[in-house]
Amino acid sequence: MSASAVFILDVKGKPLISRNYKGDVAMSEIEHFMPLLMQREEEGALAPLLSHGRVHFLWIKHSNLYLVATTLKNANASLVYSFLYKTVEVFSEYFKELEEESIRDNFVIVYELLDELMDFGFPQTTDSKILQEYITQQGNKLETGKSRVPPTVTNAVSWRSEGIKYKKNEVFIDVIESVNLLVNANGSVLLSEIVGTIKLKVFLSGMPELRLGLNDRVLFELTGRSKNKSVELEDVKFHQCVRLSRFDNDRTISFIPPDGDFELMSYRLSTQVKPLIWIESVIEKFSHSRVEIMVKAKGQFKKQSVANGVEISVPVPSDADSPRFKTSVGSAKYVPEKNVVIWSIKSFPGGKEYLMRAHFGLPSVEKEEEEGRPPIGVRFEIPYFTVSGIQVRYMKIIEKSGYQALPWVRYITQSGGKAAGSPAPGDNYQLRTS
Repeated sequence: MSASAVFILDVKGKPLISRNYKGDVAMSEIEHFMPLLMQREEEGALAPLLSHGRVHFLWIKHSNLYLVATTLKNANASLVYSFLYKTVEVFSEYFKELEEESIRDNFVIVYELLDELMDFGFPQTTDSKILQEYITQQGNKLETGKSRVPPTVTNAVSWRSEGIKYKKNEVFIDVIESVNLLVNANGSVLLSEIVGTIKLKVFLSGMPELRLGLNDRVLFELTGRSKNKSVELEDVKFHQCVRLSRFDNDRTISFIPPDGDFELMSYRLSTQVKPLIWIESVIEKFSHSRVEIMVKAKGQFKKQSVANGVEISVPVPSDADSPRFKTSVGSAKYVPEKNVVIWSIKSFPGGKEYLMRAHFGLPSVEKEEEEGRPPIGVRFEIPYFTVSGIQVRYMKIIEKSGYQALPWVRYITQSGGKAAGSPAPGDNYQLRTS
């Protein structure tokens, strides 16, 4: 079971717009939501699911809005929350910024979208590219009788339109891994995690079937291959286009892709990773007047790789002044509003070691000790390289017209919390023939 009704409320809990999908929950029940939420907040027991009598409120907050789904039944909570977040994504695609003003300015379109996103409590068409084919920004003009629901909506493949044509058929694949690592002052690793995504940019005609092969350890075990150079993926999440039954059966990633760029899958690896850029720091205090910080950075990845756009953030006392820097490579600057020195290195080859010295005037050394020392942060990006060793073994492209298509692959490793751009043609890709 899914949602009975969906409400969009302002920050005070006043309904801006709602859609009753099943009629089994009184629309007046929403009046209990905000008092219940405030009560739970005061008690320190706020939860994403609130109940009043037999009615359950499943809610999320975005900007200055609350999106609330109501249900009487034991609903599939994961499905409802996925739907609410997808609704935010679709509205953001339409209005750029989703907030109270954009809802008030676009009532007609919002209502049209709520009507298409869900039917009798079950999610329907949730792909913004498909919705934009027949629900336009001039939503009130749809009543002319000329509007036509595209066949995509009634197809089994609701995320891809028919009749797409390209002169040159290509697929660009980005394998992006973010490394989240926390190391204490003694050099012991406290947190080690790899979060990976595989993004595609698709320029293919017709309705192609794609099959992606990875060096997946479970697949290697099923087919009797050596487990060497294979990767055990955890928490794998797929785009809706992937045939999950096929993947569960024989680990084949088979799909008909949306047009353009999208995220095919994400995965996680809880594995011990040595820091790719090792940092050592020494702080020397001279009486109560100045402090000197020496930072050494060493690339602990293979010599043929290069880290680009390296930024090392070194915390300094909040009352530091008169900064002076000396670097063996790159440049350093003081950012007083964040109390950090940022050491920027454009290109950092593997195996290299660099130094940075910073001198500061310091009225009060004692104050720095009271504040404590935040960790040194490192941001970077290494192309043609993955920490986990994941590889695209093949990409097969099958289309009934029999055209030849080129699949291109790019590997990127970056520091955690850094967002990579979409795959871009002609940008450091390697051809991976099918």
